[in-house]
Amino acid sequence: MIPRQAESLVRQLLKGFPAVTITGPRQSGKTTLARQVFRNKPYRSLEDPDIRALALDDPRGFLSGLNEGAVLDEVQRAPELMSYLQSNVDEDGRMGRFVLTGSQQFGLMSGISQSLAGRSAFIELLPLSRTELAQSEKAPSTLNATLFSGGYPALYDRPVAPRHWFPAYVAAYIERDVRQLLNIQDLDNFQRFVRLCAGRSGQILNLSSLANDCGISHNTARAWISVLEASYVLCLLQPHHANFNKRLIKSPKLYFLDTGLLCWLLGIQAQEQLATHPLRGAIFETWIIAELRKAYLNRGERPLFYFWRDSHGNEIDLLIETATGLMPIEIKSGQTLNRDFFIALERWTALAGDLAQNPTLIYGGESQADRRGIRVLSWQQAETELGGEPPLSG
Repeated sequence: MIPRQAESLVRQLLKGFPAVTITGPRQSGKTTLARQVFRNKPYRSLEDPDIRALALDDPRGFLSGLNEGAVLDEVQRAPELMSYLQSNVDEDGRMGRFVLTGSQQFGLMSGISQSLAGRSAFIELLPLSRTELAQSEKAPSTLNATLFSGGYPALYDRPVAPRHWFPAYVAAYIERDVRQLLNIQDLDNFQRFVRLCAGRSGQILNLSSLANDCGISHNTARAWISVLEASYVLCLLQPHHANFNKRLIKSPKLYFLDTGLLCWLLGIQAQEQLATHPLRGAIFETWIIAELRKAYLNRGERPLFYFWRDSHGNEIDLLIETATGLMPIEIKSGQTLNRDFFIALERWTALAGDLAQNPTLIYGGESQADRRGIRVLSWQQAETELGGEPPLSG
């Protein structure tokens, strides 16, 4: 097992809550982390039909056999059990008895969240970060290899290539889950939709354009985006409201949460293709956004991430809201610093005045520097240098 940064957070939260719930995408390492934390306690997977039937037919009897606690895996498969678990932990009163895992699918986990409100802490676990891979000496050595492989643990625990693993992953989890939840009859159309989304990672979300290109209704496109977001396939980055007397874009930007999956959906078959791929910049920006999200989530902080763009096309790729202001971040995949990389940051900091804090450029090169008050970070430094910024408590 590759050690996860969130493990210390799970252990800390178990001291103050009867349960901790770990959510995240399928195959992101939730079960492995839960069983590592509770190595000496029973494990019950509610994906198993026999276990699920027992839990639903006799929930009190099921929980009475787990008096000292347990790992309950994929709890979204038996949401009815959560009301009985609520009563169980209330009557017992002890902290740290259960670790639950669940894929955050389209409202199922929200019902579980309500049942266990105040009784369970919630942690989102995304695929492996570059820091976690580096600490285990498994990080790819180049940027292209990093973007191409992504962070799903199976790609580092087994001798399997991304081009072989991702087709099975999409068929076994994403398509199955979405078909169950939305009763999609035309799976080919949904596959086309996901690939169209991949081609738009790092762009403003235009639901009408997506719907037209896929031949579906606007409402269907919205529902499919929602379930992909709830299943941690992608995320939406909202625009920040600070306008500085400018007209702002109001639509969110779309980002995939793993560039390995993104590359496979784009038809990229080898890391060497990334050197000249027309979407290299968008893939790199997607990776940086995902890595920074991991850094915040792994320490239990809500990432207050936004972007800023006015109606004239002036844009800041990422704004991080901190206790003292807004940190503007520009993301450039080029390996050589040039003057154009700094223009957007200089323009925005002039508009923002004292609100601007620690303007930063992240690029695809190797050097770290400071230029005219702008911090320059290489791609290897982004997560470790910026993931430690204290966010505004919410």
